Amino acid sequence: MPGLTTTLCYRRAMASESTASRIEAELLAFALGYPEATEEFPWGDRVVKVKGKVFVFMGSGGDAVGISVKLPLSAEDVLALSFTERTRYGLGQHGWVTARFEPDAVVPIELLKTWIDESYRAVAPKRLVAQLPAGPRLR
Repeated sequence: MPGLTTTLCYRRAMASESTASRIEAELLAFALGYPEATEEFPWGDRVVKVKGKVFVFMGSGGDAVGISVKLPLSAEDVLALSFTERTRYGLGQHGWVTARFEPDAVVPIELLKTWIDESYRAVAPKRLVAQLPAGPRLR
């Protein structure tokens, strides 16, 4: 029979994973709300694409939250935040930023949604961006 400490650790881990899953589901639903956005799983990771081009990489699950987006307008400012870094594999040099949040961290969901919006506008064809409400000019 597990001890009290083991039980509490298990419950905390399950709550963290549940919270991470809820946050990822909210961000995924937001991203999929854009015109012609689709969900795919290349390399086993969840991504959201528009016209075959990735505009959001989502974390691979577990109890932490992670997201990578293309931020041509705000990348330099965003990189000053403690939870961000340039995306690896050479993507960072093209404006891609990765944000990671540990299980107990407060995740700024609304901020991440603005990043998803900027990324979509940067990657999507102009005719799809034209369907959106006014936003930052990227082109």
